[in-house]
Amino acid sequence: MKNIVKLQKSAVIVVMALLLFIAPFTGQAEAAAATDLTKTAKSLIGVKYSYGGSSTKGFDCSGFINYVFKAHDIKVSRTSSSLYASGKAVTKANLEAGDLVFFNTTGKGVSHVGIYIGNGQFAHASTSRGVRIDKLNDPYYWGSRYIGAKRVTNFDAVASLN
Repeated sequence: MKNIVKLQKSAVIVVMALLLFIAPFTGQAEAAAATDLTKTAKSLIGVKYSYGGSSTKGFDCSGFINYVFKAHDIKVSRTSSSLYASGKAVTKANLEAGDLVFFNTTGKGVSHVGIYIGNGQFAHASTSRGVRIDKLNDPYYWGSRYIGAKRVTNFDAVASLN
């Protein structure tokens, strides 16, 4: 019996040591994934807009999101409103690269989505100019239409599809 207790204590110590060793690296993996998402998004600048498009022949806003996330093995919902229904809400002050940003461009709720790339900017598929980068707080258009942001992890994305 004493040997079993000693073995259990030893196992707990080994597991705790392993967790303490691994924990600092988990945030680095998420940061690297966000950087990869933004690189992919930026690489598509200039691709034309196409209603319902989800390929490099042309994107609509949610098709662009799907393409970028799929390139990193993350499945997400197809429409801007269903994307808004998934993930974890993030305040504007706490945005991180890779977060999804949502806008009301029609007066009827969520109608547009982009990927926050840092420094107050987001990448998206614009109906007038295709894939481009704009300022989140643009006083002439995007700033007044911003309605929120979501952080989508691989777990959130898969759960929202079920």
